Amino acid sequence: MKSATPNSPPLNHIHIGTAGWTLPKDHADAFPPPGDANLTHLQRYAHLLHCVEINSSFHRPHMRKTWERWAVTTPPNFRFSVKLPRTITHEAKLNNTGALLQTFLDEATGLNAGPIPKLGPLLIQLPPSLAFDEPRAHDFLTTLRELYPAPTPTENLAALEPRHASWFTPAADRLLRSFSIARVAADPPKGSPAATTPGGSQHLHYYRLHGAPRTYYSPYTNADLTRIAATLKATPATTTAWVIFDNTALGHATANALHLTRLLNP
Repeated sequence: MKSATPNSPPLNHIHIGTAGWTLPKDHADAFPPPGDANLTHLQRYAHLLHCVEINSSFHRPHMRKTWERWAVTTPPNFRFSVKLPRTITHEAKLNNTGALLQTFLDEATGLNAGPIPKLGPLLIQLPPSLAFDEPRAHDFLTTLRELYPAPTPTENLAALEPRHASWFTPAADRLLRSFSIARVAADPPKGSPAATTPGGSQHLHYYRLHGAPRTYYSPYTNADLTRIAATLKATPATTTAWVIFDNTALGHATANALHLTRLLNP
């Protein structure tokens, strides 16, 4: 596979990566070889791609020193998005989550311990059954912004991925904008056809591409990626764009991320 330019972002406000930093066998030759015992999979990945989405935080906590190690071993322009724990989104269902949020942030902000902050957007993925309840959502977002203040153009960003139709309404969108929370654009869409387009705050456009028609398995074609590239090129410079390929089951996410990077940076 033709290699992309070593870690040079195609545009300063666009970040392209995958869910996790696994290097599939079929595409591993695009990355630096693993001959150096000190070169980790993350370092090999970060040589070509500009960001990664950490999903393991959804399932289990990581010690702060782990986050700090990930930060210091990646290039200055590399960034991490981090999924909130399921204890907050799926078990507590956003209710009374202050203590859980504080513990999570105390750990994950280890990504900012070095001279260059590496923590990108927080990803808040909701269960498909969780309907929009404005008082509950307002209380949760109030707590989140008390602990993680409203963003600058590049810091303290957050994106919410709802998967129930009730979230795709003007009222829900207004609430997200009022707290500077972006709504994820997901493919394939869950809950509503509107899920394919970014909503909420326009500080951030966060695309999660899971593969279609077969979620997690299907690759995106050159035509698909060309359309995505055109959309990204039209994104205002004041908006940070993240594109995360989650079609990881057969390794297509890595190939698609590298291809999209080349389309934006020939």
